[in-house]
Amino acid sequence: MAYSGPFQPGDRVQLTDAKRRHSTIILEQGGEFFTHKGGIKHDDIIGSHEGTVVTSAQGGQYLCFRHLMVDHVLSMPRGAAVIYPKDAAQILIEGDIFKGARVLEAGAGSGALSMALLRAVGETGHVYSWEIRDDHIGFARDNVEEYFGTIPDWWTLRLGDLNEVTPDDTDGPVDRIILDMVEPWDCLDTASKLLIPGGVLMTYVATVPQLMKTVEKLRELGCFTEPRSWETLLREWKVEGLAVRPEHRMNAHTAFLVWARRLADGTVAPRPQRRARK
Repeated sequence: MAYSGPFQPGDRVQLTDAKRRHSTIILEQGGEFFTHKGGIKHDDIIGSHEGTVVTSAQGGQYLCFRHLMVDHVLSMPRGAAVIYPKDAAQILIEGDIFKGARVLEAGAGSGALSMALLRAVGETGHVYSWEIRDDHIGFARDNVEEYFGTIPDWWTLRLGDLNEVTPDDTDGPVDRIILDMVEPWDCLDTASKLLIPGGVLMTYVATVPQLMKTVEKLRELGCFTEPRSWETLLREWKVEGLAVRPEHRMNAHTAFLVWARRLADGTVAPRPQRRARK
């Protein structure tokens, strides 16, 4: 699939009607998509630019754009809940996922974060994805292949337990580790052995007990900096003339993110000083 330029066969196109309802098609020469307002010929879209309008046989008008990654993530088949774009964006920036980075992801799920990591590290980096469930492996592989059009050469997807992974499995220590699992605290000791000094560790957990256990284990190990934790709330606004207000529905709590950095071996970090209670 092309990312820009005129539409061509194989592109995944999102059609939006006047009521902002979305339909997704994959362009084929001679193909046709049928709506409640008649058919739309693919050939009427192929060769035109993004942001143009196509008219169906019965006069319905549809705005045409290529799928963005967020569109693909929210519409793709899933076996496990996906990491929402608002959290994936935080992971990419707070985790400092850079071009050429070597990233270990434990808990591939449906492949949503895998796609974001693969695009961020590029062909000069590598993403190692471990997943403990065979059915999730299938969803992750299929969704990544559908998005990129092939399985990226810089992606290793394996079935197995993170606690059984050694540096030999990742061709040496990695730069970043992202944990998306039910009990990440059970894998933090292993993660500390796979992460380079200064490397960033992030975990994605849904509940307060998970958050507490993860932070307590990071402190107990003593080889990480003082962990940070937060959640991201996203609220859209409705802007129509003088009617400007928050939308009634919002993407509120999805998960807590926990962040820490690996200390050099043998280093003891200064104890955090907290204000004394009065």
